[in-house]
Amino acid sequence: MNKTTLCAAVAAALVVGAGAGWMLNARLATSHASHADAAAAASSRAVLYWYDPMKPDQHFDKPGKSPFMDMDLVPRYADEAAETAAVRIDPTLAQNTGVKFATVTRGQLASALDVTGTVVFNDRDVAIVQARTGGIVERAYARAVGDVIAAGAPIADIRVPEWLAAQREFLAVRSDPELAAAARSRLLQLGMTNTQIATLERSGTPQAVLTVSAPRGGMLAEWSVREGMIVGAGQTLARINGLSSVWIEADVPETQSSALKPGTPVRVRVAAAPDDAIAGRIESVVPELNATTRTVRVRAQIPNRNGALRPGMYARIELAGNAPQAALLVPSDAVIATGTRHVVIVAEDAGKFAPAEVRVGRERDGQSEILEGLAEGQRVVVSGQFMIDSEASLRGVLARMASASAPAATAQVATARGVVKAIDGHSVTLEHEPVPALQWPAMTMPFGLSDSALAARIKPGDTVRFTFRNDENGAVVTDITKDGGTR
Repeated sequence: MNKTTLCAAVAAALVVGAGAGWMLNARLATSHASHADAAAAASSRAVLYWYDPMKPDQHFDKPGKSPFMDMDLVPRYADEAAETAAVRIDPTLAQNTGVKFATVTRGQLASALDVTGTVVFNDRDVAIVQARTGGIVERAYARAVGDVIAAGAPIADIRVPEWLAAQREFLAVRSDPELAAAARSRLLQLGMTNTQIATLERSGTPQAVLTVSAPRGGMLAEWSVREGMIVGAGQTLARINGLSSVWIEADVPETQSSALKPGTPVRVRVAAAPDDAIAGRIESVVPELNATTRTVRVRAQIPNRNGALRPGMYARIELAGNAPQAALLVPSDAVIATGTRHVVIVAEDAGKFAPAEVRVGRERDGQSEILEGLAEGQRVVVSGQFMIDSEASLRGVLARMASASAPAATAQVATARGVVKAIDGHSVTLEHEPVPALQWPAMTMPFGLSDSALAARIKPGDTVRFTFRNDENGAVVTDITKDGGTR
């Protein structure tokens, strides 16, 4: 490279560098200008107070770190206080606190039922073994709670002293039909069966020992027999739960309980044999709703082949439904059940959120059917509702929503003192003292104005005394004056 070429290259590099520096400075100037504009716009908005979104009821008079959480305090602007239809959350704050969204879609929701249950004993297949007459247990057969015994298995040998004399009397008079009938009746009253009396008549030998046997096979759920104990007539010796069939008990959501009817065929799968579907039927539907879980208890009866089903096992009840039907669907996590209604938080433009009351239908596989209140394509909040709910509570949105859906109530009238924070033509934001008549704490909140002329009497910063009514339409100022001034 000659000297002339080298000089040309250096000159070109200087020109390119100067141009790049000029462009960088221009971009930085533009960036600084945009930030300055944003800061100026923010500073031009009147701030009522700062607060922590996790604890919105605590107000602060200057910005800084929250004493409750590791986050900056958020300003509440006066122009936001006048908004009543929705609340606004800063998008960065919403992202940091885990707010997630889903879209309302139209899809297929199967009407089949698939719930988890538990294997329990069939309470209609129970035998109670009792002593027919008083006596002394001479022998208690080797049994224990939990043993499985067959029908006819001996339980205990009981000596009945009263039987011996009565049997001898019967044998002595059996040749006289009239006396024999009376003696036979006495034996029956003492607890002997016709079979035992026939054996006595045939053998002619009195038997004072009674062997108590199991009337059916099953598991010993109760065992209270010991050798040498004295038993009375009607005393319970054992309880036997049959094992030929069992129940599957499950809690079905209220929204899916309408399809449950006694006798409806079902299929049951247990965890021990998940590939083996056992056919059964619904035995009963408990006619009481669990108010805590909003579920209905259902019992299905299925055969217990080879005793493979054991009480305590987990099982799944499958009830075939109709063909899938088109429905408006949202994730079930998006639905907030308040006890009196169902609410969904709808995401609007510009970071705004509004609660929408909905009517919920069926629920399956984490999806809920929306019968009324939403439209296809709307975005709803699936997680992070706690923060939006706190904002809505702070702003009174949910309270106004509740009052709108409640029956009309008599208006409450009260008088209070406060400081004017912001005014527009139709509302005023007041930081008021506690209102004992309504059991309200001190707070900052917007009030409607019954007459726009009231706004001309006051200005921001004035200490005022005001009268307002509170009814289903919210809190509305009917009279206001500067504290100590004239009307």
